[in-house]
Amino acid sequence: MQRSDYLIRRIFFALATLVVVIVFNFFLFRILPGDPIKSIARSPRLTREARERLRVDFGLDKPVFFDGERLREGDVLGAFDTQFTAYVRALLHGNLGISYRSRRDVAEVLAEKVWRTVVLVAGAETLALLFGVGLGLASAWRRGTRLEMTILLLALISWGLPNFFLGIILLLLARGHLPVGGMVVPGLKPEAGLVYWTDVGRHLILPTLTMAIVYTSSYILIMRSSVVEVLSEDYILTAKAKGLNTFQILRDHALKNAMLPMVTMVALNLAYTVGGAIQVETVFSWPGIGRLMYDAVQLRDYPVLQGTFLLLAVSVVVANLVADLLYSVLDPRVKAE
Repeated sequence: MQRSDYLIRRIFFALATLVVVIVFNFFLFRILPGDPIKSIARSPRLTREARERLRVDFGLDKPVFFDGERLREGDVLGAFDTQFTAYVRALLHGNLGISYRSRRDVAEVLAEKVWRTVVLVAGAETLALLFGVGLGLASAWRRGTRLEMTILLLALISWGLPNFFLGIILLLLARGHLPVGGMVVPGLKPEAGLVYWTDVGRHLILPTLTMAIVYTSSYILIMRSSVVEVLSEDYILTAKAKGLNTFQILRDHALKNAMLPMVTMVALNLAYTVGGAIQVETVFSWPGIGRLMYDAVQLRDYPVLQGTFLLLAVSVVVANLVADLLYSVLDPRVKAE
C-alpha cells in the first residue's frame, strides 16, 4: 500500500479519536456526583430564585443529551436543544465556556496556565531523553558488567516510584536550599526582568527533576533493549572488522537505528508525562494546567475541567499522529498493511 494511503489512514484515525474524546469529555464530568450550582453559590443568603437564575445563565437548566418530553410534544428541534448540543456548537466557534468560579473565559484561563506546564514538561522530557539515551546506550555496550547492573537497578527503582512520592522526597531534601513551592517569591513581578525569570528557573528545578528522574527510567530500558538488538546485527560486526572504535560504532551505526523505537516511545510517554504533571504541580504548587485541573475538581468547575481535559487529550492525539508520520519518514519499511 502506498505511503499516502498510510498517512490518510493515520490522519483519519486521529480525527475519529478526537470526536470520541469530545463526546467522552462532555459526559465524563456530567456523571460526577453533586450539583455544581451548590458549589458555586455557597452563600446561605442566596434565594432559590437566584440559584435557578445561575442555573439558567450557565445552561444547566437544559437536559443533558435529549429532551423526550419536547419530542412527544412534536418539537423535534427543541428536543435536541440540550447541554450537549450547546457544548458542540460552542466548540465549533472556539468557545470553551465560562468558568463557574472565576466567571472568566476558559480559553483565557488555559492560555495563562498552559505555557507553565509546557516549560515544565519540555524541560523534564529533554533531561529524560538525554540521560535515558546516554545511560541506555552505555548499559547496552557494557552488557553483563557492574555498570549495566547499576544502571538497570537505578532505572527500575525510579520507574517504580510514584511522581508525588519522589517529589515529596526531593522537597524534604532540598528544603532550605531550593524553592519548594510556587513559581516565584511573593511580590516579584515580570517587570523585574532577569531577576524574575531567574527566580522562575530556580522554582522549576525541583518539579523538573522529579518528572525527569521518573521518565528517564523508561527511556533507559527501551534504549538498552533497542541497542542490544542492533548490536547483534551483522553490519556491527563488519564495522568492528573495519577497525572502527567504540565511539564511531555507537554514533554512526548503533544509535541511528536504535533511535527509531524511541520516536514512538516519546509520543506514547507524553500521555504519562502530562498525567504526572498534575501530581507534580500539586506537590510543588506549580501554577500550571495540572494544578488548574486539580483545583477545578475540588470546585466542580465543569467548564475548566472540560477545557483542560480536552487540551491534554488533543495534545496526546496530535503527538501520536506526529510520531506516526515521523516514523514513516525515518523508516521506509513502515507501510499500512
